[in-house]
Amino acid sequence: MSGAGPGGSVAPGPIGVHTRAAEGDLRARVLTAAEAMGLPLAGIGVSFALFGIFVGIAGANVPDVYYQMYRGAFGSGFSFQNTLVRAAPLMLTALCTAMPAQLGLVIIGGEGALVLGALAATIAAHALDGANAWVVLSSMALAGATVGGGWVALQGALRALRGVNETISSLLLNYIAIGIFKHLVEGPMRDPASLNKPSTRPIGEANALGAIPGTDVHWGLVYGVVACVAAYVLMRRTVFGFAAKVIGGNARAAQVSGLAVPAIVVVTCALAGAAAGVAGMVEVAAVHGTANASLIVGYGYTGILVAFLARQHPLGILPVAVLIGGIGASGGLLQRTEHLPDATVNVLQGILFIVILAGETLRGRFGALAPRAIGVPQSVRAEAKRAA
Repeated sequence: MSGAGPGGSVAPGPIGVHTRAAEGDLRARVLTAAEAMGLPLAGIGVSFALFGIFVGIAGANVPDVYYQMYRGAFGSGFSFQNTLVRAAPLMLTALCTAMPAQLGLVIIGGEGALVLGALAATIAAHALDGANAWVVLSSMALAGATVGGGWVALQGALRALRGVNETISSLLLNYIAIGIFKHLVEGPMRDPASLNKPSTRPIGEANALGAIPGTDVHWGLVYGVVACVAAYVLMRRTVFGFAAKVIGGNARAAQVSGLAVPAIVVVTCALAGAAAGVAGMVEVAAVHGTANASLIVGYGYTGILVAFLARQHPLGILPVAVLIGGIGASGGLLQRTEHLPDATVNVLQGILFIVILAGETLRGRFGALAPRAIGVPQSVRAEAKRAA
């Protein structure tokens, strides 16, 4: 029952308190979700505005630049399929950053895992030359995932066991991985027939990863979608994912509570690296047919942008990868129609990254998200807890 408060007013009973608290919590969740979506969308808008200023200073017609970017990314069936082809490896390399981020780690080693995964996949294809295509492709995927996973797991182990900063170690290990790749491709594994552009022997048409029926998009896109969905289920709907979230909140408290923090860190990083390694396998089996320097185009680094723009959410990676893939696909058309350098789109990606990082500083700073501002005083919330 309600009781009389000071001055004869009637204090809210337990039911009223719970109702107001529940309404306040619901409104807080809605506003928090709006903030989570609004900040990235606002960042994209600001980035395109700044990019428009940049190309305007360069002498281009800004509205026409935007139109040509749309044409090159989504304006036709061919351009959209080209966008999806570029989005496939980005989905996988973005997971290399997004999954460790659940633990509070900033891993940027996707580029190294990709090139080593591509190299391992190529070696597997050569070792099984003449075997059934399904056996070869499965072995290539397993080899790429194993080597890529091991490479990023090393970065996680350095952090968990020795306290080495994972961002620095993953960045430096990228250069080591690229050095190993170039040494083997231009040295022991070089195909004598590759004169101007050093590369390994082709894996063979029989072992190529084909296109999805009715499209020109290879099956790597399916790999990316399945990997993102699997990562979402693992990190958001399982006990393992909950443990990872606890570690990300407070690693010391997680350790005290009995969680195997080092093991969870290493396993998560291994799974993240495996995704990037499979991206390397896909590029070899579906796009290049061989391991060569064309694999080092920055998919691993662009995956970092995708992960941050998606707020490290595995399912959010899917549309963001398509967006960033479309931006990359439009570069050639901008060069032909607007006489801008093909790398102009890289400027937009750089602006996006800076703006998104700056936008992260605004998270939770909106007064509308505070409990007081949504009509639920702290005294009422405290009374609801006592009445529960």
